[in-house]
Amino acid sequence: MEVEDLKANQFINCPPLMPWRQFAVWIGMEDKQQHVRGWCDKGYLPTVRMGRHRMVNVALVVKQLLEQEDF
Repeated sequence: MEVEDLKANQFINCPPLMPWRQFAVWIGMEDKQQHVRGWCDKGYLPTVRMGRHRMVNVALVVKQLLEQEDF
């Protein structure tokens, strides 16, 4: 799976922020968590630092996915 394979309907009823490891499990990549960490490090996924923790900005991911689906 690649970042481009994510679909907005995967994120129905999700929290606005989620720890990157939990996000990896949520999208079905629990066995490839380091790929998700790489996406965060490279800026492919929007993140927010909260203290020592890196949270995926799920709300922004959904917004970007919905914008892509309009094309």
